Amino acid sequence: MQKFAAGNGFEAGIWHRGQLAGVIGIHYIDRVNRKTSIGYWLGESFQGMGLMTKACKACIDYLLVEQGMNRVEIRCAVENQRSRAIPERLGFTNEGTIRDAEWLYDHFVDHVVYGMLAREWKR
Repeated sequence: MQKFAAGNGFEAGIWHRGQLAGVIGIHYIDRVNRKTSIGYWLGESFQGMGLMTKACKACIDYLLVEQGMNRVEIRCAVENQRSRAIPERLGFTNEGTIRDAEWLYDHFVDHVVYGMLAREWKR
């Protein structure tokens, strides 16, 4: 919680039936511009169960409604269709592509940037 209080976000485990299914994190919180981003990963055997969508929704509600943020971003590798489905399902806007955004294993991958504004969020 000290990390969160300092504006440096936090990470939380996502548990399913006593097993660690994945992790969700809120990155650096820019309180001046009222924006932040969310990152996540989910073990393959836990995908397709709605766990990450539910976790993201809870974080977004907290950030936009309770913390007064104006903007939340989610960035996903262009080829990662399962990861991209989450912000799309939650109504985020595809705002474009960042080339060579992440070194993944042995090569660079492009990221799609998704954005949600407080005025657009439907709980």
